Amino acid sequence: MKGILSIQSHVVYGHAGNSSAVFPLQRMGFEVWPIHTVQFSNHTQYKEGWTGRAFQATDITDLISGMAAIGQLENCEAILSGYQGSAEQCLAIQDSVIQVKAANPNALYVCDPVMGAPDKGCIVAPGIAEHLINTLMPMADIIVPNQFELSQFAGMEIHSLEDAVKACQIALDKGPQMVLVKHLHSVSDEMFSMMLATKEGCWLAQRPHLAFDKQPVGVGDLISALFTGQFLARGNAMDAFAHCNDACYAILKATSDRGEWELQTIAAQQEIVEPTEKFTLQAL
Repeated sequence: MKGILSIQSHVVYGHAGNSSAVFPLQRMGFEVWPIHTVQFSNHTQYKEGWTGRAFQATDITDLISGMAAIGQLENCEAILSGYQGSAEQCLAIQDSVIQVKAANPNALYVCDPVMGAPDKGCIVAPGIAEHLINTLMPMADIIVPNQFELSQFAGMEIHSLEDAVKACQIALDKGPQMVLVKHLHSVSDEMFSMMLATKEGCWLAQRPHLAFDKQPVGVGDLISALFTGQFLARGNAMDAFAHCNDACYAILKATSDRGEWELQTIAAQQEIVEPTEKFTLQAL
C-alpha cells in the first residue's frame, strides 16, 4: 500500500494544514499518512482565539521510526511538509526526508515553506525561516512558496511578472526541480495569479478573485496537496498545475457561494477530481 506522508499543522475544526490537505489527496485516490506538527482547536484567525499546542520534534522522528520498523517508508511516494511549530521540527523533517529517500529514491519531497504572515495572524517560531531557506527548500524536489517566501529564497524583491520569472530561475538553480508560486500578488489586481517554473519553462495560471468578508485560511495547503496528487497521478507538471488551479477555484467558489470562510472542501469534493470551470495556462 503506497502512500503520501503529510507533515503539517492540524486543526480540529475547519480546514487548514493537514485538515485542508489530507481529504483532497484521499479524494484523488491516495493513501495519506498524516503527521501533525501542531494541533489547534481551530485556525489562528478567529478573534476568539484558539487552543492547542505544538508537538515535540521527537514526535515526528519517533513516528517515522515506527513507519520504518514496519517496512513502509519504501512505499512512500511523496513527503509533503507545511507549517512547522519549531526550528527543531525542520531538522526532524530533514532527517525524515533523508530516511524516506534512502528507502525509496523515487519518492518526491514537496516543501510548502510556511514562513509566517503576521498580518494574517500566522506566526512562526524563530529559526524556522532560516532552516527552510538554507536546508529544506534546497533539498526539495518541488517547492510551493508564496511571493514573499519566494523572494526570501531567491534573495530578491518581486514587483512584476518579470521579477517573478527571474526569482523562480534563481530558485531552480538552488536545487528544486519545480517551483509552484501559490500566490503572486504583484502580477494583477483583477486576477489571482499562480506560476509554475521548471527547467523547461514558466507558466502563469490565473483565475478570478472572489469576494470574501474574511479571507479563507488553508488555501495554500490545498494548493500544495492538489498539485502533489495530480503530479503523482499524471506525471505531467503542466497538466497538474492547470488542474490544481481549476480545482482550487471551484472549492473557493463553493465557499464564497455559501457565505463561509472555512473552505467547503467536503461540499465541493467532486470538483477536486472533475473541476467544472477550466482556465487556460499562459506560457511565459
